[in-house]
Amino acid sequence: MLDKPRVILLVLDSVGVGELPDAPTYGDEGSATLPNVAKFVGGLDLPHFEAMGLGNIVPIAGVGPKGNCSAGWGKMAERSPGKDTTTGHWEMMGLVLERPFPVYPHGFPPEVIRAFQDKIGQPVLGNKPASGTVIIEELGREHMATGHPIVYTSADSVFQIAAHEDVISIKELYHMCQIARELLQGEHGVGRVIARPFVGSPGAFVRTERRRDFSLAPFQPTLLDHLVRAGHEVYGIGKIPDIFAGQGITRQFAAHGNQEIFETVLVAMEALQQPGLIFANFVDFDMLWGHRNDPVGYAKGLEDLDAMLPRLLDGLLPLDMLVFVADHGCDPTTPSTDHSREYVPLLVTGPGVCGCVDLGVRETFADLAASIAELFGVKWEGPGHSFLDRFA
Repeated sequence: MLDKPRVILLVLDSVGVGELPDAPTYGDEGSATLPNVAKFVGGLDLPHFEAMGLGNIVPIAGVGPKGNCSAGWGKMAERSPGKDTTTGHWEMMGLVLERPFPVYPHGFPPEVIRAFQDKIGQPVLGNKPASGTVIIEELGREHMATGHPIVYTSADSVFQIAAHEDVISIKELYHMCQIARELLQGEHGVGRVIARPFVGSPGAFVRTERRRDFSLAPFQPTLLDHLVRAGHEVYGIGKIPDIFAGQGITRQFAAHGNQEIFETVLVAMEALQQPGLIFANFVDFDMLWGHRNDPVGYAKGLEDLDAMLPRLLDGLLPLDMLVFVADHGCDPTTPSTDHSREYVPLLVTGPGVCGCVDLGVRETFADLAASIAELFGVKWEGPGHSFLDRFA
């Protein structure tokens, strides 16, 4: 039995709980991913999340408040400007941005595209903001005829390259992304360059799970680095290592899709028999249902994950802390297919957690970093304030 804790930190990608005060500035007024999904489907069946206290955070159809819940509950505001994946995850780990990553609502400027085309030795298609599924239907046939990669962006700080796997190999697509990542620094330092491979034929293109993110490296140490320097393990599952460019990660676990990610979390819990952090992101909420405006799929995904939770809870050791959060919103009930600027839920449970505790409205995601640092006895001088005193 361990005499020090493990933390299992699970990000429910895009499961926001209501607009932040500055949401109108981002065009996100009215966004409330989890409550709106629940309302759209006539109520959610989430008995295990309900028992933790999810319904105490905000009103959620089908998920009632619990006076005897099993978790600390609250919500967190994002202090950094922006609403993208990298910003949210970095802030959770104590890196608060002063300026947002650049975005390109009119496509990338000529100097960026010219430099990229020169490096890869061919023209590109697209170069505009678009939904990933829409742009491959629009330009996929031309891409297959010419062999030219499709470049596009979104409301987030991303440079995305889509290519049919039979036209541009995965290896070559990743190489193109690495070239773009090297070019996109400084003024044009987007948060992520993303490989978006797809297969199929015109009218029936399907994106594959060989997507890969090429993030900027954090420009200062995060909590992950501090944990590693203190001798603790940090296991990154799925896209977590990519978001931090591998920094502060001692072991990487490949996984795609919520089911596989959940199973990999259980594998990591079996493997980690010393104090450390297991950090995973459940990508399907954002990738499959949020961006595709599919509230029915979103609701089913939430209920499927809830049904799996007993296996996770049964695997917790006496000192373990299990934390559920999100990184932003992506409300599938609104016309937008982009991320939304929202509060995110905070649920903190485990055998040693003192029951139903109101953690309040946290002023920054970085409160999570401060709390984990305190739990591990790691000196923390970064932003945020620990919420562990609420459990005293």
